[in-house]
Amino acid sequence: MSERLREIVEAMRVQPDDEILEIGCGHGVAATFICEKLRGGRLLAIDRSKKMIDAAVRRNKEYLEAGKADFRLADVMKFDPGPQRFDKILAVRVGLLHRDEDKARRHLEKWLKPKGKILLVYDEP
Repeated sequence: MSERLREIVEAMRVQPDDEILEIGCGHGVAATFICEKLRGGRLLAIDRSKKMIDAAVRRNKEYLEAGKADFRLADVMKFDPGPQRFDKILAVRVGLLHRDEDKARRHLEKWLKPKGKILLVYDEP
């Protein structure tokens, strides 16, 4: 699975100063790959499972402490990033977003910076 997530992150073309939102971060594997590429940018990762947020925080402690990452317990449909906008939004295997991808994209687009990108990946395990 790690190699698959690495390929997905590579396809995102993360830039060092990107502001990225990851939805459904799970254990934080993709978060690690994203943070490795950031210099001035930041990752905000959300998941609706406390267990997954706790695992992602443990895995990415160094990035959290360095200010490159933030992990929050949140439901994407109720989440409000406030004024923060993102260069890229990533969601891998988040079924809720894939049931009606057009509706999901409309919901997420308001959180993008101009020219921002959304990458929704839903492949079979």
